[in-house]
Amino acid sequence: MKRSFSLRQSVFLGSGLGLIAATYGLVRLAYGLFLPDVQRDLGLRADAAGWVSSGASAMYCVGAVVGYRCAGRVPRVLVSVAAVVAGGGALGMAAAGDPTAFAIASVVGSAGAGLASPALVSLVTTLVPQPAQGRAQAVVNAGTGPGLVAAGVLALVLLPDWRTAWTWSGIAALVIGVVLLASSWSPRRTATAGQTPTKRAPAPDRAWWTAHRAVLVLALLFGAGSAVVWTYGRSVLVDAGAPVAVSVSAWIALGAGGAAVVATARWTSRLRARTQWTLTTAAVALGVLALGTVPQWTPVALVACAVFGWGYTAATGALIAWTTEIDPERSSAGTSVLFVALVLGQAGGAAAAGAVVEPLGSLGTFGAGALVTAACAVLGARVRAAGAARSSGCTPPTPPARPAARSRRPAGP
Repeated sequence: MKRSFSLRQSVFLGSGLGLIAATYGLVRLAYGLFLPDVQRDLGLRADAAGWVSSGASAMYCVGAVVGYRCAGRVPRVLVSVAAVVAGGGALGMAAAGDPTAFAIASVVGSAGAGLASPALVSLVTTLVPQPAQGRAQAVVNAGTGPGLVAAGVLALVLLPDWRTAWTWSGIAALVIGVVLLASSWSPRRTATAGQTPTKRAPAPDRAWWTAHRAVLVLALLFGAGSAVVWTYGRSVLVDAGAPVAVSVSAWIALGAGGAAVVATARWTSRLRARTQWTLTTAAVALGVLALGTVPQWTPVALVACAVFGWGYTAATGALIAWTTEIDPERSSAGTSVLFVALVLGQAGGAAAAGAVVEPLGSLGTFGAGALVTAACAVLGARVRAAGAARSSGCTPPTPPARPAARSRRPAGP
């Protein structure tokens, strides 16, 4: 971090990154990483595993909606709840003695990620000076990729002892939450940033929904198509005979691919949102197809996971850019709505994948996911967001406003 951040702000940003890493990478998205071992020990059926993932996605959406509505008033309370819910959920999974207890803990724990993102956006706005807020938001929101890598490393060391891995994940979420609360507390918080929190933008109106309808459908489809990897990504490698070191390394590659978005952000930010979406969703489709088709080829599987991780994370950035092009004034609300749509799509996709994975096998299930995701790329190339914005009465595209709006985005779902 540059010198513009004080020591206290640096600790705050580091712990904010850590909370995103814990709630997303160590708790919510690590479900698919530990699933094969949980199924073996608890007897969790493949179709039931899909429903658990679906329920977790739905609970994330609930957390995101609550967080968006409350973050401006009580961000530190939301941080507390996010850490307790995510940490408690992970500890509950570690202690579960049957599939039902594990499912409840997994679903509840996923709400932590939905609560954490809007709370951190609000805290950064309050505690960091305006000129440094863009960089501060980027630091905090980069936590998902490193969190996935950390989960993979943890699994590599501890598996097949998945209970200990979930225990450490839960403890990490709780400890990081305490550090974040301590570093963000101040009797005069707004004095740190020299400003009061910004006024909330107007809520989306009918014209906004009309302008976003195509993008909302694409977000739903993308969530549905990508869900197969988040739920059964490691399972397909295990079923193909991959040793633990290989299957877990693939998950680490997935997280590394997501983290690589930081290195490509300057290039992708120069593209129009529609172009970003087409390129990144096409990359996800290739990753899903390769992983499901040749999981026994280790180099291909590792590259497929890395490509998927990059494409998925970059595609969420494309959604942010798209809503900003359509209506910059409501970009924060637009981001929240599109991310909720994406995760609702994941909920449906996970349930559908769980229903067909046994009759169709991994090849058919992953092939269907790749087909849906490829359709997102093709259809996205045909959407004219700028034209929709003009015809609907929303603010027309203003590229100079995009960096400021992106700096306020929540972490990817």
